[in-house]
Amino acid sequence: MAKLIFGTTEENVVTREEFPLAKAQDILKNEVVAVIGYGVQGPGQALNQKDNGINVIVGQRKNSKSWDKAVSDGFVPGETLFEIEEALERGTVICYLLSDAAQIALWPTVKKHLTPGKALYFSHGFGITFNEQTGIIPPADVDVFLVAPKGSGTSLRRMFLQGRGLNSSYAIFQDATGKAFERVIALGIAVGSGYLFETDFRKEVYSDLTGERGTLMGCIQGIFAAQYEVLRSNGHSPSESFNETVEELTQSLMPLVAENGMDWMYANCSTTAQRGALDWWKPFRDATKPVFEELYNSVATGKESQRSIDSNSKDDYREKLDAELAELRDSELWQAGKTVRSLRPENQAVEA
Repeated sequence: MAKLIFGTTEENVVTREEFPLAKAQDILKNEVVAVIGYGVQGPGQALNQKDNGINVIVGQRKNSKSWDKAVSDGFVPGETLFEIEEALERGTVICYLLSDAAQIALWPTVKKHLTPGKALYFSHGFGITFNEQTGIIPPADVDVFLVAPKGSGTSLRRMFLQGRGLNSSYAIFQDATGKAFERVIALGIAVGSGYLFETDFRKEVYSDLTGERGTLMGCIQGIFAAQYEVLRSNGHSPSESFNETVEELTQSLMPLVAENGMDWMYANCSTTAQRGALDWWKPFRDATKPVFEELYNSVATGKESQRSIDSNSKDDYREKLDAELAELRDSELWQAGKTVRSLRPENQAVEA
C-alpha cells in the first residue's frame, strides 16, 4: 500500500501498479461474486468483473426490465443469471447493489444466505451506518466491506472500455476471515478502479450524501438555475444564457480542471476572466458555506437518510420521482440545453 501526501496529509492508497489485475484474479479465483441488483451500479460492476475474468453471476427478479437488460448484456439464465435467492445461495461474495430502500426490504432474505466465511460487499455506507433506521446488521462470521466508485455505474463502464479507471474508496467494517483486506482490494481492482483510497463506512456515506446534495448535483443545479434566471431576466436569449451558464463550463472549463486543476484552468483563461474569478470566488464560498454546514449536519444527524428511506420506500415513489424530474426536464434551462447539445458537431447528422 502506498502512502501519498494529499495537500499536507498522508493517506493510504492502493494503485494498480502494486496490486495488478493478475493478483486480483488469483485472490478471487475460488470466489463466486453474486451481483444483486442490476440498476445503477450493477451493470458496470458486473460487466467489468466479467471482462476481467472474475466468476461473476447476477441475481435479479425474473421477467423484469433489469433481467432483460442483463440478458442483453450477455448474462445467461441458469448459468450466470439467476433469481435473487439462487444467486445469494451460490455467491461467496454478495455484492449488494440494490437501492438503499430496496436493500432494507430484501435484507431478511439476504441475511439468511450469509453463511460463515462469505463476504457482504457494498458500494455505499448507507445501510450499515444508519442501521438503526435500516435494520441491516450482518452476522459476525462474515466479512463486510465496501468499494465505492466515485461516479455512476455508467461512467465506471465507459472508462473501463476506454482503458481508464475510475477512482474508488474502500472500507472494511468487519474482518471475520482475516482476508477482508485482500478480498476488498481485489474486488476494487476487478470492478475497474483506477486506484483505491482508504475510508470507513461512516465517512463514505457522510461525504457521499453531502456531495450528491451539494456540488455534484443539488448545488450545481441550483447555481445553474440562479445564473440562468438572472441572465434571462436581464434580456439575454435562452441560447446565450445556457451557453454562458452550462455549456462553456461542461465542454470547455471542467475538462481543463480535470486535466491539471483549477489553477491551471484559470491560467488558460483570459486575464479579464481570471480577475473576475479571483475577485468573486470567496463571496460565493462565504454565501454557500452556511448551506453546506446545514446540509452536513442534516446528513450526520440522520435526517437525510430517514427522508430518503421514507420517500423511496413508498409504492408510488417512481411516479412522484418522474414528476419531480419533469420539472427539470421541461424547464426552459434544460430545453434550451437540449437544442444546444443537438448543435454540437459530433451530434450533427453526417451528410451523404
